[in-house]
Amino acid sequence: MHSSATLDVLAIAPHPDDAELICGGTLAKLAREGRRTGIIDLTRGEMGTRGSVALRSEEAARAAAVLGVAVRENLGLPDSRIENGPETRTVLARAIRRLRPQVVIAPAPKGRHPDHRAAAQLVRDACFLAGIRKVDPASDPHRPLKVLHAITYREDHVKPTFVVDISQDFETKLRAVACYASQFEGVTQAGEVYPTGAPLADVIRHQSAHYGSLIRCAYGEPYWTHETMRVDDVMALQVETF
Repeated sequence: MHSSATLDVLAIAPHPDDAELICGGTLAKLAREGRRTGIIDLTRGEMGTRGSVALRSEEAARAAAVLGVAVRENLGLPDSRIENGPETRTVLARAIRRLRPQVVIAPAPKGRHPDHRAAAQLVRDACFLAGIRKVDPASDPHRPLKVLHAITYREDHVKPTFVVDISQDFETKLRAVACYASQFEGVTQAGEVYPTGAPLADVIRHQSAHYGSLIRCAYGEPYWTHETMRVDDVMALQVETF
């Protein structure tokens, strides 16, 4: 998938399947509501124990169709060796300039996989550099308005800034995750999902129900931001205290 049209929201994740796991419900919800969404996979997942690069690419395309994203691209960075260096920042900054998202979803700042931790800071730095003209004089600067860190499965280190209600789109998220049969069929863990002994889909359901309970809905996905959220009307605040 490729398009040069401006995106509303762009999820940037280390491996094919990560975006589905951490923010698939949010992407599905945005697409259903008419927003233009996209995914950049930083690597092809070539170090994965299961499947192959070709198969994971096919699965990623199917999952993108399920989520309704307009654009899905792969930057081909080395799997298990993502570095937040000048070259990778420039490559990603160019992609951000081309797709021009208003909001970028990044991985959690902390994670089990080194690629996840490195990608979180890489995405943030590349978003900043994308707004500096001399980084790449051949393209127009663009700096996203917001960077959101998807902390799904990583609530251990920080409390969510907010949670998105994905109740209406949760089953779509599960269908997108299920597209990765080479990675997830018959397994009990994946990415940052800690195993409980239950099938992966059940663990995702239980975790999403927990996040949903924080905002009094069936299913949710949690996010964290460096900046404090602004409220203009305290009478419009949602989620009852009691």
